[in-house]
Amino acid sequence: MILTDIEGTTSSISFVKDVLFPYARRALPGFVAAHRDDPDVRRWLDVVATEHGAICDDAVIVETLQGWIDADRKHTALKALQGMIWSAGYQDADFTAHIYPDAADALRRWHADGETLAVYSSGSVPAQKLFFGHSDAGDLTGLISNWFDTEVGGKREAESYARIADALDAAPAEILFLSDVVEELDAARDAGMRTVLVDRLEDYPQPRDAASANGHTRVTAFDQIDAIR
Repeated sequence: MILTDIEGTTSSISFVKDVLFPYARRALPGFVAAHRDDPDVRRWLDVVATEHGAICDDAVIVETLQGWIDADRKHTALKALQGMIWSAGYQDADFTAHIYPDAADALRRWHADGETLAVYSSGSVPAQKLFFGHSDAGDLTGLISNWFDTEVGGKREAESYARIADALDAAPAEILFLSDVVEELDAARDAGMRTVLVDRLEDYPQPRDAASANGHTRVTAFDQIDAIR
């Protein structure tokens, strides 16, 4: 059973930073103005308002959310709203989601081999499905059996990975977690999962050495995972 991160693992960090984030930032004011009374949108706007002392002005909420985008804050409300905005971008073919060819090939190969594949990302589950459904390699959603976001918990918390194992009805040791973030891998290992550090030259020009990898198996592409999965 394989659990994978997205940004920096299956896909480039630059696509998220340079395409998706700016698109959401630009679209936020218009999106909130058009959908502020939609219950699914209002729910998340109210979460932001409550967290910041009951903000009443939606314009201030938008400014707060834009600040969170600039700071790359992993907040569930922001991720949910970004996912809704990105949906329009994908549907309008404003962009397709980047995925490394070796990752797309490996996911297809592992699925064909009968491997259960799951995704755990800070992006909302709807955003994850949009990402894999509108990727450079086509619609890959059929390869993924389970999707997890930060509603299950933070990615640097061991308890999150324990909850994921429970949801997958698997012992943690049966799950191989792939990520480019050492602290996430540390948390997964603490929960009993096996781990692989994906250290792509495109995203990390300075390779992580053994000390930086903190004991996690290091690969530079998904085809190197076949020998250890």
